[in-house]
Amino acid sequence: MPTRFTASLCVEIVVPEQPVAIHHYLRQPQRLVSTLVEPSRIETLGADHYRLKMRPLSFMMLSIQPTVDLKVWATANGTIHLQSVGCEIRGVEYINQRFNLDLQGYLSPEQINGETRLRGKADLKVEVELPMPLSMMPSSLVEATGNGLLKSVLLTIKQRLLHQLLADYRNWVNAQVEQADTHQAPLLPPNAAPST
Repeated sequence: MPTRFTASLCVEIVVPEQPVAIHHYLRQPQRLVSTLVEPSRIETLGADHYRLKMRPLSFMMLSIQPTVDLKVWATANGTIHLQSVGCEIRGVEYINQRFNLDLQGYLSPEQINGETRLRGKADLKVEVELPMPLSMMPSSLVEATGNGLLKSVLLTIKQRLLHQLLADYRNWVNAQVEQADTHQAPLLPPNAAPST
């Protein structure tokens, strides 16, 4: 009989003011994906679709490495949505054939008292048929361990998001400003007097 594990996590990030509003940055979902996990663990499958290789996880006596296919897209107001569309477990074929993962999340910019904040939530659910002898262990122990493991996965993603997102946003804004400056070259060379 399948065992279910769940975890949810909310995030709120205060966004320092920049010359370009963050909702413009958020219209490029691939940038968000690269803040969630190391770029070496991401494979682009097509428009809005990415494959994420997660770090190996230890669950009781098992070591598994999930690979999750995500659809990531942005709406007009800058809200980014992500949803798992596939999953594979490398390392244990028995579990791979009896494993289902559902990840859904969003990150949305909001104006509160003149301050921009990013608010988001991620929900992670796993359903798996455990092999012997794990299936014989008390279900409360198995569920507590599994739920804790999922929570730790979400916490790791949250920590990366908190540290990487604002840094990447700042770098992106600087590049946008630089690009705008080079395209607005002065009409006259410096020190050139207009002809009379």
